Amino acid sequence: MTRTPDKTGGPRRPMRFDIPDEAPATPPPQAQPRQPRSFRDNVVVTPDEEDVFLAEAAAAEVLPAPPRKRRFSFLKLAIGALSLLLSLAFGLWIDQLIRDLFSRADWLGYTAIGIVAVGLFAVLMVVIREITGLMRLDATQIMKAEAIEAIALGNAKEAQSVVQQLTTRLHGRPETAKGRETLRAAKDDIIDPPQLLELAERELLSPLDRRARALIVASSKRVSVVTAVSPRAFVDLAYVLIEVTRLIRAIAELYGTRPGRLGMLRLVRDVLAHLAVTGSIAVGDGLAQQVLGHGLASRLSARLGEGVVNGMMTARIGIAAMDLCRPLPFRAVRRPGVSDFIGDLTPGTQPPTA
Repeated sequence: MTRTPDKTGGPRRPMRFDIPDEAPATPPPQAQPRQPRSFRDNVVVTPDEEDVFLAEAAAAEVLPAPPRKRRFSFLKLAIGALSLLLSLAFGLWIDQLIRDLFSRADWLGYTAIGIVAVGLFAVLMVVIREITGLMRLDATQIMKAEAIEAIALGNAKEAQSVVQQLTTRLHGRPETAKGRETLRAAKDDIIDPPQLLELAERELLSPLDRRARALIVASSKRVSVVTAVSPRAFVDLAYVLIEVTRLIRAIAELYGTRPGRLGMLRLVRDVLAHLAVTGSIAVGDGLAQQVLGHGLASRLSARLGEGVVNGMMTARIGIAAMDLCRPLPFRAVRRPGVSDFIGDLTPGTQPPTA
């Protein structure tokens, strides 16, 4: 074996090397996740409670419809005075007509008196019906105020009175038969006013709430389809007014209000006034962002999207009508919102989440 010469030119001397003992292999330290500095330094996330759009959507969903305060109006006084004057003039004309008929023949005069008596009786019945309808609207708001007061003060007697009034009002509804039996069985077991009113709300009003939701869904679908295929804006407006009026009347009758013609006009005015106060009438941009901004814009045409927005507006009017016509406030049952109807109007899509 030939040895390799060293630096002096002679053969390299053998050397010894110490080999250390093998140390146990230690696992490498886990890498820490790197924070995205560029996003952290340049992007500021707005909290949900400070987001203007979420705040507007939450206000439109949560705010109930308060009853409209009745105030003195000089316009109403003027209309009443002119109506009384016209009634006196009409009465004098009828009196002169009957006198002229008696001058011609007695049987003509007596026939005219009979016709006037029948007409006055019919007018009296109409007036009584309209006054009764207005009183039912006022009684609904009074019952709701008494329920809130009974819960706040813990007045058991007032709570029982409210439950008795509610049971009497909904006696003719077949959906409340089981609930009335449950309340009758638990009459002596529940003493706490909040629990008694919550039980009455669940047993008596929950079936009606489901029925009201079905009415709102059906009306919103009809408005959505008709406004999507209608070629004229005038037709859209006329149909929406008819459908909204029909929906408000159906919800009022469902909860036992049954307003007359004057009461219906007053109820429609209160619903529209509530929507104007809460800003829900100008629903174009806000609701379009909620509906068309959650993946629906890529699926719907402009005309169909307009129909969906009109349907959502109809649903909002229906919810306001529920607030005004429901005898008890939403406490034990969750109040429906506009987002609850998006899935019904746009099948196959998920409603937006806040």
